[in-house]
Amino acid sequence: MKIAITGKGGVGKTTLAAILARLYAAEGRTVLAVDVDPDANLGLALGFSEAELGEITAVSRMRELIAERTGATAESFGKFFKINPRVDDIPERFSREKNGVKLLIMGTVETGGGGCVCPEHVMLKRVISHLVIGRDEVVIMDMEAGLEHLGRGTAAMVDRFIVVIEPGERSIQTYHQVKTLALDLGVTDVKVVANKIRERGDEEFLKSRVPPADLLGFIGFNDGIILADRRGISPYDTSEQTKAEIMKIKERIEVSG
Repeated sequence: MKIAITGKGGVGKTTLAAILARLYAAEGRTVLAVDVDPDANLGLALGFSEAELGEITAVSRMRELIAERTGATAESFGKFFKINPRVDDIPERFSREKNGVKLLIMGTVETGGGGCVCPEHVMLKRVISHLVIGRDEVVIMDMEAGLEHLGRGTAAMVDRFIVVIEPGERSIQTYHQVKTLALDLGVTDVKVVANKIRERGDEEFLKSRVPPADLLGFIGFNDGIILADRRGISPYDTSEQTKAEIMKIKERIEVSG
């Protein structure tokens, strides 16, 4: 099971990623949660403390390792370096475990532009490819907000994209854009989770705009999730309602998968 969770900023994709990861872990599954969002707050949502997260280095910031594996130097930057560096040891070496979930923080490319063909980007793309193809555990990736990662193809080989949306026209447009771009990458399985549902009318609106086969379920608006985020506490430990809603979504993921 290799899932990339995407959507615009603030829609709740990190909450979904964290609770899904912990639900799988509670079943005894081996779970690797991968934070590909530059904001890197998946760790808090999984239950890591600020101090524990301070001990984790993002892969994109491992300058010496990237230089060693790609053969890149300050003199060769932008010229010649390996595009297939060894990465198979990185998940075990640099992930940290909490509540049965291993967390790997990818970080983002900070030099040369987000879409650059540079050593950092090559390293990140190779690690993600290895996670999707070379490993047999549940992999859940919390992607960066927006659609840039789809353009770069860093998640092209996942089993499916899950787009988290809100009840609004702009979110519907995001879903359609992700579906189109994912198809260009060869990913045909794009599903939707609707978050922050306040009333029946929100559900009816989304049902009228999203095909039933694509709609995995609804998550109600919950002040407790906002409070948990402010306090840096895992939503898994604070909201039985949201956890139950995401359990139903998980069941649909497994049936539709």
